[in-house]
Amino acid sequence: MFSEWKFTAKDIAEKPDLFMSGHRACAGCAPATVLRLIMKALRGPTITTFATGCMEVVSTIYPYTSWKIPYIHTAFENVAANASGIEAALKILKKKGRIPQEHVDVIAFAGDGGTYDIGIQALSGAVERGHDFLYVLYDNEAYMNTGIQRSGGTPHGASTTTSPAGTVIPGKLENKKPIADIMVAHDMPYAATAAPYYWRDLITKARKGIEVNGPAFLHVFAPCPRGWRSDISKSIEISRLAVETCIFPLWEAINGEYQLSAPSKVIALRPERKKSVREYLQLQGRFRHLFTSKFEKVIDEIQRTTDGRWQRLLKKCNIA
Repeated sequence: MFSEWKFTAKDIAEKPDLFMSGHRACAGCAPATVLRLIMKALRGPTITTFATGCMEVVSTIYPYTSWKIPYIHTAFENVAANASGIEAALKILKKKGRIPQEHVDVIAFAGDGGTYDIGIQALSGAVERGHDFLYVLYDNEAYMNTGIQRSGGTPHGASTTTSPAGTVIPGKLENKKPIADIMVAHDMPYAATAAPYYWRDLITKARKGIEVNGPAFLHVFAPCPRGWRSDISKSIEISRLAVETCIFPLWEAINGEYQLSAPSKVIALRPERKKSVREYLQLQGRFRHLFTSKFEKVIDEIQRTTDGRWQRLLKKCNIA
């Protein structure tokens, strides 16, 4: 299914950037790092389509752009439908002999609001129809572009402008939707999770998603210092802790078969390396209220939920 594409740190450093500096992203913005890394995985001519959101706004403020490849901004809810149309048009143009290249790849980008909530119908339809494109979810866990409102990707206990922590309510009451598992349930050929701290794993999975014949889904953890009220220098460290606490384990599903990626496999084989969720939560102001006697039990709930999801993942990966 996949080529034997290999790369070194030197290869990546020497490959020209296709997502350029000069964008208006906040200091410490992990999604900007994610976009830059994914662009290192391209194999040739590529068209990107981007849903309305933080990274669309900061990278394409008219008349400027940070993209050095063809880029189409589309509405919040229909980036997957737009990618479907691009892919279908490319097939016709190839059939008519108007495109000489063997591959013209299509990548759709959206945040959690445009994926978990507003765009899930278009995404589900595009995957069900089998369109050949890579869908990248950069997950900063709220509607950051419009004021830090909660989304289906916002975790339990997080304080946002629409799930504020008060004297009774400890932030968001619901758990984060398991979006990647939902996509695997579509019987798609490739789905995976990734985090920017593990950059080699991220780039490799992006390339796999590009190469696969059919729809691919890449869920990338992407901390937002502004919305998470975290230190701007800690974004990549937070992405590491998300993996080490199993808040956000790394895995891939090829034709529905789950397998752990190396960073998470180490934790599975050496459980003593699994860290407490407290280490992850305490770096973010959106969880500050949980570290009080009134709401500290919520941390225990988050730990139990995390442990439960981790054990279910291990079973899916056939790890006892």
